[in-house]
Amino acid sequence: MLNDFKKFILRGNVVDLAVAVLIGTAFNSIVSSLTKDMITPLITAIVGNNINFNNYSFKLHGATFLYGSVINSIVSFLVIAIVVFFLVVQPINKLTAISQRNKAVEPTEKVCPECLSKIPIKATRCAFCTVKLKVVK
Repeated sequence: MLNDFKKFILRGNVVDLAVAVLIGTAFNSIVSSLTKDMITPLITAIVGNNINFNNYSFKLHGATFLYGSVINSIVSFLVIAIVVFFLVVQPINKLTAISQRNKAVEPTEKVCPECLSKIPIKATRCAFCTVKLKVVK
């Protein structure tokens, strides 16, 4: 059982996941700091008021609700989403499209000459109208 656990832990995808979590945690602190120390003051400079979202709150029956902190978290999330989209997702999609561009795609389906239904290329009989077909090898 210990050997099975060791194999599981040393599998590539588990190690990759652990590295991704660690990098994501570090990236989160960077983006949170960026939001709190750069973006919020930028909004303050544009709007002209001394806005500090962390100080925004309201009280209800003695409980304090810090909705400014929620605003900062939302802005942090949006910054992370924008960075990941433009610096990770878009380049990977572009590279994937470039790598797939020159590959010839072999068809996996053919059209039945009788009923015009799509059927697997290696089918010997149409699943819809049951006509016998020529075998493609």
